[in-house]
Amino acid sequence: MHHDVIDLRAFYYQRALGRVVQRILRDRLTALWPAERVSGMTVAGYGFAVPVLRPYLARSRRVTALMPGPQGVMAWPAGAPSHSVLCDEDAWPLETGSVDRLVMLHGLETADNPSALMAEAWRTLGPGGRMIVMVPNRAGLWAQSERTPFGLGRSYSRGQLDAQARAAGFVTERAGAAIYIPPSDRRFWLKSAQMWERHRRAGVRRLDPDGGAGGTGQAGAGAGGSGQPRQRAQPAEGAGGHRAAASLRPPGGPARPRGGWIEARDTSRSDSIRPGGSWPRRTRKRRDRVRAAASGRAAARDIPRSAGTLAQPARSPATGLQKPRFSVPVTVARPMMCC
Repeated sequence: MHHDVIDLRAFYYQRALGRVVQRILRDRLTALWPAERVSGMTVAGYGFAVPVLRPYLARSRRVTALMPGPQGVMAWPAGAPSHSVLCDEDAWPLETGSVDRLVMLHGLETADNPSALMAEAWRTLGPGGRMIVMVPNRAGLWAQSERTPFGLGRSYSRGQLDAQARAAGFVTERAGAAIYIPPSDRRFWLKSAQMWERHRRAGVRRLDPDGGAGGTGQAGAGAGGSGQPRQRAQPAEGAGGHRAAASLRPPGGPARPRGGWIEARDTSRSDSIRPGGSWPRRTRKRRDRVRAAASGRAAARDIPRSAGTLAQPARSPATGLQKPRFSVPVTVARPMMCC
């Protein structure tokens, strides 16, 4: 099953959610490959990579948008000479070793022969070339939704994507995730998308300062990876590009808290403490309220309950009014009326 170029164009250029996804993926790509660093290089994209290739039009020597035949092709960019090419997935009209940077978006997950597609990418990349592959994340919400292009085709985990790249002769340099918002058109998620991206990337950098370029959110849509052709022996990272994703110890030094303080949980109370025993102001107030409530409950348990003690009013099931659980016998006398 292949994408339709009409549906892809409608998603990225006419739907609000698609424009947000386009901006997120473009920002992630330009963070890895700034436009000024690819000046004079040949950039190519396969699948439907045109939403993220525009920043390279001005500085690159050549930009080519390859689109597979079953998907269809559209003219791009609008109002300028077209850079789009219709091709087969295993026969690109490019010379061997002529591409410096290759972006694959909506191409690998719908390919009829993924191994042949990766072999063709290997052929076209020149010495020192790099490739970025963006595919749906198997553990993400976007792969489960059919209302976006990420719900069509095969989804990948980091290990599967790394194995696919290694089988084609590539060395994985880094891996990451993007698009942490759910596939929803609600205004809240669309407006807060950039905030979620910054928050998750900052969290992963704190956990693994030497790891991949992105996070591992369950809502991520892009389990992408960047790699280069295997041309010289070098140590390769593990699956997903994370060497020590679960370690808080920076290389060459003891573990220390980042950001000023860490939280420590105690099973005997439900508040947090700082290292060294000092209490934040807000936490001190919370501690005092918890202790006051606990002492009040303890004092209430020590009061002897007799027939004349009112305790814990209960709600009547018939009238819904509160009535005392232990009542005191009271005699009500009416005033006498004289004539």
